[in-house]
Amino acid sequence: MSAERKLTVLSREWCHLCHDLVDALAPLRQELDFAIEVVDVDAFPELEALWSEKVPVVLAGNIELCHYFLDEAAVRAHFQRIG
Repeated sequence: MSAERKLTVLSREWCHLCHDLVDALAPLRQELDFAIEVVDVDAFPELEALWSEKVPVVLAGNIELCHYFLDEAAVRAHFQRIG
C-alpha cells in the first residue's frame, strides 16, 4: 500500500481517547482502503515534544486531519483529494 493510503495515529498506550479514535477509524479503513500506523508518542521524545497534549492526532503524512476525536469528514475529504 502506498504512503498516500496510510494514516498515522499519534497515540499513548494508556489513553482511552486514543483507543477510541483508532476503533472509530476501523470502519473507514475498510471502506476507503487505507492503512493505519499507530505510533506511541511516549516512545519518541521528539514527537512527544511536538504533539504532547493534542494526542490522539490523525496525520496524513505531515498534515493533521484531526485530534482528540475522529473527524470523519476530514478523513473522507483527504482520500477524495488524493483519489
